[in-house]
Amino acid sequence: MSQQYIVFSHGQDGDPWGTKIVAMAEVARRHGLTVESVDYRGMADPAARVSKLLEVCKKLPGELLLVGSSLGAHVCTTVSTQVLTRGLYLLAPAFFMAGYEKYTPAPPACPVDIVHGWNDDIVPVENSIRYARQYKCALHILDSDHRLTANLTEVCELLDQFLRRVLTKT
Repeated sequence: MSQQYIVFSHGQDGDPWGTKIVAMAEVARRHGLTVESVDYRGMADPAARVSKLLEVCKKLPGELLLVGSSLGAHVCTTVSTQVLTRGLYLLAPAFFMAGYEKYTPAPPACPVDIVHGWNDDIVPVENSIRYARQYKCALHILDSDHRLTANLTEVCELLDQFLRRVLTKT
């Protein structure tokens, strides 16, 4: 069996090895995945983040699993249309933000799971509901805020379920 990769993309003010990514990376490793996490610190321009993620992904063989949070979820979805993507796991994705609606990317033909918090005051949960409805994505809404760290156990359980589903498909 060839090496399989999962690539994490943090949010605008996040860290490549923040609390959520460290916890989710452990879940991914239990599934035998090799973990990569892209460092976007100091990069405010979303287009530069897309270029950086695309550069990282093109160096990795085979289909990839992409995981992103907020702006990182938007970046992952944009890149997923340009590399072989086996699945997208998106946390509070920054889709349909005011003034940038036209930049919201359509997902590729792969499984997409979205996790969002009812109490998100940065990216309205309605944006994820709209996206999930439009593209028929799985949507999990938790009693949480934008960071979702108060529900880290649930986020990891949902990732585990997602990986079980996606990795068993041929």
